[in-house]
Amino acid sequence: MGEITDFDALRRAMAENGEQPEGPARNARAEQLLAEAEKLNIPLAVIEALGHQLKVYNYSSEKDKMFVPFARLLRLWDERPEDFDEYETHTLHWVFKWMSSGMLDQPHIPLASIEKWLGEMEHRYRLAGHSERAVRSVEFNIAAHVGDTARAERAFTAWLAADRDRMADCHACELDGQGWWRAEQGRDAEALELWAPVLTGEFTCAHEPHTVLASSLVPLLRLGRLDEARAHHLRGFRLVRAMESMRSAYADHVEFCALTGNEARGLELLAERPAYFTDTGHPRGKLEFLSVVTLLMDRLTALGLGDRQVPGPADRTWTARELAAHARAGALDLAGQFDRRNGTTHVSDRVRARMAREPWVERLPLGVRSARPATAPTAPPPPAAPEPDRTDLTDLTALIAEARRLADGLQPNAVEAWAAVARAAEGVELDPRDQAEIVDHRAMDLGPEGVELFERAAELYAAAGDPGEALAARTRGAFMRALAGDVDGALAAVAGPYDEALALYADDGTGVRQTASVLMGRARILMRRVQTAEEEGALETRVLADAEAAVREVLALVGGRAGDDVRLGSRAAEARAMLAELAAHAGDLSKAAELFARAAEGFVAAGLPWFAVEYQGRLAGLAHHLGDMAQAERALRAALNHGGPYLEATGRAQLHLQLAEVLGGTGQAEEAAEQALEAAHWADAAGAGPTLGAWARHLLGGFLLRQGRWAEAAEVLESALPDLSVETHGDGAVVQTQWWLGDCLSELGEHREAAARRLQAAELARQWPEQQDHATLAHLAAESLGQAGLSDEADRAYTRAGELWRSLGDVHGLVRALRARAWLALGAEGGQDEARELMEAAVRECAEALGPDSVDDEARRRLVAELGHTHRQYGDLLARSAAEDAEDETIQAALEDALAQITEAIVVFASLGDAALHSRTGAELAAGWLEADLSRPDRAAARARAVLAAYDAYEAYEGREAYEGREAYDRSGTDGTDRVDRMDDADDTDDTVQARRAEAQQMLEVLED
Repeated sequence: MGEITDFDALRRAMAENGEQPEGPARNARAEQLLAEAEKLNIPLAVIEALGHQLKVYNYSSEKDKMFVPFARLLRLWDERPEDFDEYETHTLHWVFKWMSSGMLDQPHIPLASIEKWLGEMEHRYRLAGHSERAVRSVEFNIAAHVGDTARAERAFTAWLAADRDRMADCHACELDGQGWWRAEQGRDAEALELWAPVLTGEFTCAHEPHTVLASSLVPLLRLGRLDEARAHHLRGFRLVRAMESMRSAYADHVEFCALTGNEARGLELLAERPAYFTDTGHPRGKLEFLSVVTLLMDRLTALGLGDRQVPGPADRTWTARELAAHARAGALDLAGQFDRRNGTTHVSDRVRARMAREPWVERLPLGVRSARPATAPTAPPPPAAPEPDRTDLTDLTALIAEARRLADGLQPNAVEAWAAVARAAEGVELDPRDQAEIVDHRAMDLGPEGVELFERAAELYAAAGDPGEALAARTRGAFMRALAGDVDGALAAVAGPYDEALALYADDGTGVRQTASVLMGRARILMRRVQTAEEEGALETRVLADAEAAVREVLALVGGRAGDDVRLGSRAAEARAMLAELAAHAGDLSKAAELFARAAEGFVAAGLPWFAVEYQGRLAGLAHHLGDMAQAERALRAALNHGGPYLEATGRAQLHLQLAEVLGGTGQAEEAAEQALEAAHWADAAGAGPTLGAWARHLLGGFLLRQGRWAEAAEVLESALPDLSVETHGDGAVVQTQWWLGDCLSELGEHREAAARRLQAAELARQWPEQQDHATLAHLAAESLGQAGLSDEADRAYTRAGELWRSLGDVHGLVRALRARAWLALGAEGGQDEARELMEAAVRECAEALGPDSVDDEARRRLVAELGHTHRQYGDLLARSAAEDAEDETIQAALEDALAQITEAIVVFASLGDAALHSRTGAELAAGWLEADLSRPDRAAARARAVLAAYDAYEAYEGREAYEGREAYDRSGTDGTDRVDRMDDADDTDDTVQARRAEAQQMLEVLED
């Protein structure tokens, strides 16, 4: 922090301070700079320092401090207006608006004083010749704040009717206020229409679209436009997160979380800004913040989480219930202060209404991770078995009948129904059949731990006179042994029941159902043996053959006999699924896919769609592998539909994730993003956020990036990175996420952060055998460093990228790195000679690469185009190197050299014919302007006419479509920021033609004048 010795040093220091983050540190520095300004004994220095102090106070949580510097500025103006230059005069009148709004936000300032100040503002604006537009805008704010709707409407109308002049707020801020008023009146659609130019980026400023994005959240929820609301939250919160002065907008985002089932994210937002609970410099902002804190804490309490510890004021720990009471009391106290000042109840009424809002939607997935989930959303529970009324609960017969109906129909909740029977039957003597089914279903519930119970069930079935079902129970027990890992023991255990069942069936001693159950149990055990053998790397043909024979035996038994019998239909479907598995083991993937499809159809036909889900998932995987994306998509959609309420959260997440990958692979990025969003949500619900959820967020970020939704993608990708790991997800996923994030940050203008992400990705990719990605990332990182103004770091990164391109034999990458370094060198002090040397090196690399006869025609054309662009950029660089304060001869020589290079570029592009038409005409026009600068109007005019003639021929060319998309070689761009991942100018549209024609015509007109 250098000493302030003169006015220029003071201005530089104020500019540097203005770039610092909002907050007390920046404010304190402004106070120091004012003290330094007073030592200079220059009135304008003090005026500028006061203006700087006022500005940083306004854009901070210490807004209450800005009244003192403004009062001093106004006194200086009244005493010596001649000390103010034009800019400071304008600024003084401009900040009248800040004062009026600032007074309104301080409840201790009487309303009469605010009205008096409005009159003072109107008087001074009239004296200065300004429109009343800004005055009426302030009057509207006063009336709306106190709840005087009639006056607010009059002022609103007058505001819009008055002329816009230099004192009017910017378009973005005005539209923000106008839309807010419509939303306050419940006219949400009109509000969003007014806000549209701000939301699309047509009008922006220091605090827009930040505020409009926040203000639009509740209107969008009320209109049911949930996708837009989610997008505005992700995009808007990213903008306000680092801006201390935007507590009210921050509060809107907390409110959004409370109203959309995102309580966990709301808590994270509170934890990021603990000072918002206590900062007193802007009471109105604190009021709004405490209001939404109350809303969020009440929501947590309603969810049964009132005793949960939550972020709050830093002096102690808080539970949700305690913080709700604290925030409510604080909000109502502040609202009361405003109302007592205003003489109305309007502020308190609004606050109470806001705190009492109910969620607009149970859950709105955001795609970002929540480190501290407030609730664990789960898949909707399967429909419960119809509960008998209190009278039926005593009727054990009714319970048994219902449980038996569910079991016979293979319904998902049959086991639970038999458990209810067991509870109701305590102390009651049941017949052996009822006992058998209770024990049998208890064993099913226990899985491998229920082997002994299956034996007990078998004994009871035998005692009940059903030997076939007894054998089926023993077979189920044998299969449980296989699931526990004892496949050999399972095969031994099933051998007896298998032989006995076949014999019994042959003698009509049991039915098809019981026999099919035994045969299916044996087939399952043999399929388990196939799986175990494959895992051990010991899969033999005999093992496959035995399993296939067992499966076909099942099909032979039940084939054609299922009819309406759900159990037999399910046996046939399961058998086909087993044959599909065996076909996959044998390498016949097409047959496997066909059989999985038939199995799924069989389950659906049997009225058991939830059993089809697993096999539709398998079918989708095979179809994806075979390149049949349409089949994969159909299967996954069917699986999600058939799974309905029976899918667990993990299974649902996996299916959504598979569908996202399929849709993304077919270019359907928008719907792929929706599916990835669902996958992330259900993965979090299943407790798989760090694994499956991270992968879903990785994909979601990529799909959002494809749509150009940079801010949303950046939020999601940043959220994915903490959970993505090389060990779990692979280094490719980590690199790709960093790469995508770097691209997003670059598009958002956050170049330093983009460089960091790209460098991190490059460091991982450095370890890979194939170095193409490493080189590309190093080059992209260099671009970001250059755009961040870090020229030395950028040059080192480009140098490294160039070395990598050379090692890969990629001349294009190498040449672009050299050109970029040349532009960086030109920007450095005394770097002109180095810049020339680097451009010369780029020309040599192209020429040398074109030397060998082994280069194929396509590669040669691309290299010729690269050479043309290098000459073009060399010429532009030389032209820019001609300093305005240099001798005329020096400037003349630089322009002549530049013209020579661009003329060479024209010759090179001409050799490529029509494919490089736009590149050639662009160079021709650049040469024309140089000819004009060299006082050669005839030559310049000739070049302009040549461009017009070229496009006359272009438009007259028969079959104009032949030109479309052929500009595959134009890599023009004269700022040195060559991209390595795309052609820079493959544009062969009417826009390009019109732009070239217009520039040529302009050149002729300038030359005429």
